[in-house]
Amino acid sequence: MALKLDDATAQEAIKAGKAVVIDFWATWCGPCIKLGPVVEELAEKYGDKAVIGKINIEEETELVTEYRVRNIPTVLFFKDGELKDRSVGLVKLSDLEEKLLPLL
Repeated sequence: MALKLDDATAQEAIKAGKAVVIDFWATWCGPCIKLGPVVEELAEKYGDKAVIGKINIEEETELVTEYRVRNIPTVLFFKDGELKDRSVGLVKLSDLEEKLLPLL
């Protein structure tokens, strides 16, 4: 299951150095709702190897601003405390895996 993150817990995970995947979403965003099960499936498959979570952009804004998340859904990929990749829009599981696997 994807973790519900806030700005503080997400920053902690990023700084820890492990691979981190964060889905930025909102309740009113249709594509975000459709991407939700895809992110959950990613968490089921790789949750033991990476931190996979979600941030509601209406509740948490620090990371949204810091990483210039301008469109949603946006999925950011981190490793060793650095942003390594991003995915914007509704994508397939294989697209997210393609970005995550090199970070594991």
